[in-house]
Amino acid sequence: MTRAAIPGLASRHPMGGLLPALYADDDLAQRFTAGLDTVLAPVLSTLDNLPAYLDPRLTPSDFVEWLSSWVGIDVAPGWPRELRRDVVVRAMELHRRRGTRRGLVERLRLCLGVEAEVIDGGGATWSVTAGSELPARAVEEVVVRVRPGRTGTVDEAKVLDIVRASCPAHVACRVEVLPESPAHEGS
Repeated sequence: MTRAAIPGLASRHPMGGLLPALYADDDLAQRFTAGLDTVLAPVLSTLDNLPAYLDPRLTPSDFVEWLSSWVGIDVAPGWPRELRRDVVVRAMELHRRRGTRRGLVERLRLCLGVEAEVIDGGGATWSVTAGSELPARAVEEVVVRVRPGRTGTVDEAKVLDIVRASCPAHVACRVEVLPESPAHEGS
């Protein structure tokens, strides 16, 4: 990720015109400052456009991965450009829902294009009576059933990677790949 010199990019604020009048006709001073203008033009252009560099929808493609590191989300270099941008745009929403069924389903749909159903054995209970019996131990396994979505295929290993990253470490995760739903088969 570098911003290199752009041939022909003119500086919006040429330094030669800012020099004292004594140097206005000095050829060496004007050529020297023109050289500095060439070097600094990309820097000034970047600073002038900084808000666009920080917006994942507008930033140059090579900055999307860098922005994803700022919001703590992984984007795969092999993903299509628009998908990488969408994941970074929705990063806060995905973080807010992390660890929930809805969050996992949305992350799988967004990142892999699959339709998912999450079956979770966990839960919580309470009692108004002090010293009451503890609840039965919940099944500590998350089962994720996925069907092909926009891609038409399911990469079970990638699904499992996302599921494991989204579930607590002490919970077992299992992925079941189901055939495409009948509603989509005729499309």
